[in-house]
Amino acid sequence: MAARKSYDQPLRVIGQSLEAQRIGIFELRLQGEGFVVRGEPEEETSLLAKLVNWQKRNRSAGLNGPLVFTTQDLDELERQGRSRRSKPNRLPDFHSLPNTLRTVGSYLEEKGAELIELRKKDLSITLLANNKAGHPEFEERGLAWFYDLFVDLHGKRKPNSQS
Repeated sequence: MAARKSYDQPLRVIGQSLEAQRIGIFELRLQGEGFVVRGEPEEETSLLAKLVNWQKRNRSAGLNGPLVFTTQDLDELERQGRSRRSKPNRLPDFHSLPNTLRTVGSYLEEKGAELIELRKKDLSITLLANNKAGHPEFEERGLAWFYDLFVDLHGKRKPNSQS
């Protein structure tokens, strides 16, 4: 494996974008220096929201494809997100998608793994990644396992760290 890749920040930024679009179950693939995400927004429960979504789908039929995040997109989204962050010394909410994905990224970095694909389900995350030797490894872990890692990682972060 060439240079060690950093995944915690890009995955957190992608999580912010997906959370804003109400996409919680998805497939993410590394493509070159960027990421491609396929997923559908969660269903709205109110009748009015369902009608609005139905109208949007009819107007944009055939235009719904994967979301592509280039390095430039991620840099810009990171700048925008940094300006909105507050309360740097509090424990963030693990259950927010950005923090969950950030934790997954830290896990990959800790292992020295190179991400190929990530699948997020309701209660688990499946990873396909090349290990340090360059061989693909497949693993599925529950969100509870990543929560424990999140608490451990947060305890190791520097005070006043906003990133």
